[in-house]
Amino acid sequence: MLLLLTGMFALGGINTFFNYTNRMDFCISCHTMKVNYEEYKETPHFKNASGVQATCADCHVPKEFFPKVKAKILAAKDVYHEILGTIDTPEKYEAHRWDMASRVWEKMRATDSRECRNCHDFDNMDLSEQSRSARKKHARANMNGDEGKKKTCIDCHSGIAHEEPVEPDEDEEA
Repeated sequence: MLLLLTGMFALGGINTFFNYTNRMDFCISCHTMKVNYEEYKETPHFKNASGVQATCADCHVPKEFFPKVKAKILAAKDVYHEILGTIDTPEKYEAHRWDMASRVWEKMRATDSRECRNCHDFDNMDLSEQSRSARKKHARANMNGDEGKKKTCIDCHSGIAHEEPVEPDEDEEA
């Protein structure tokens, strides 16, 4: 019985921790994310006609338990870099923007844009309400892309909630 109560208490504590750290005010107060937060406030994910808002966690934290645990463990590096001041100025942020965005995009590709699909269900899209270009691309979304691999949301919508960074020249990376 004591083991059961301890397990329930631990699970409740973990859930409380996850809920607290998934709040947008936590994200923007703990992280030096002021630049991308200002960008995000200008997008439909922040303010739109329906009043539905996607928060940081909606796009960056999985809903499923074990992927969420993994994401939270990996987020420890964000705390480490916050302490170091790695991106604490707009200039430092811009210097790291491409690398940060690329890591997020690769994670999203690896999960088939799982967090996007929590809100955007392809089967519920009304293609007739979309532009001709979007309608055509979404209709082929599950087919193979140009390189013979399946396309996912982030392949076309990489700048949807934050400004898309400019890819550095190879000379700049060296």
